[in-house]
Amino acid sequence: MAQARTRRRQPRVELYERIVAAIHDGTYPPGTKLPSEPVLAAALGVGRPALREVLILLQEDGLITRKHGVGSRVNQPPATRGIERLAPVEALLGPGNVSCRRLAAELDEPTDFSGFHLRLPPTSRAWFWETLIDIDGVPACFAHEWAADASTLAELGPGFPEALGEPSPDGRPTSMLAVLIAAAGDRALGAKSTMGATILGKERGKAMNRPPETPAILITQVVTADDSPVLAAKYLLPAGAPLIHLNQRH
Repeated sequence: MAQARTRRRQPRVELYERIVAAIHDGTYPPGTKLPSEPVLAAALGVGRPALREVLILLQEDGLITRKHGVGSRVNQPPATRGIERLAPVEALLGPGNVSCRRLAAELDEPTDFSGFHLRLPPTSRAWFWETLIDIDGVPACFAHEWAADASTLAELGPGFPEALGEPSPDGRPTSMLAVLIAAAGDRALGAKSTMGATILGKERGKAMNRPPETPAILITQVVTADDSPVLAAKYLLPAGAPLIHLNQRH
């Protein structure tokens, strides 16, 4: 069983949540430009370096688009009907022999991303999985997945919270979403996704045997059950990785 770890909640989490709340309440509607960095920093009472760091995170999470010399624009929300059909990411990759390698599985404090999307209190602990998905032995997708708190998960099925902390029954790791879908049974799950561009960075590049500056597609996804968020994830696919297959939702 993985052990819980303690980490201080960073001030950027609150700043991230303040900006997202302003987007949702219409202060900065989708499709509009955010104020310039000096103006926005003054309005929020923060320094420009801290603001710039959070804007980078918001872009990575698909909430805004930043362009040098132009500024930041709030993205439109995902369409109600679209390309999405809920399935584990490993089921969408291929063709080829797909396998998962678990790099981390631990109880952790909320990050800015998981805390906001899963509505987690700052002092809570929830499961975080880091999984590397290979196609024919070649790293193809980096998955970061966060679960909701144990009480929320227990409503899906009594065994689901425990399943996250135990080895896979057949000894083969899967994504967290695969466990969630299996635990939910016939219960309907929904999801919203966004897609953007980024680079691998040093740590992820090392794990995938790629240069840190390798371009990558970043897919973020929030899974819900009865409108309650139960899982938030980031899936990173580097340039040259096998295409992800998406089916039109009907």
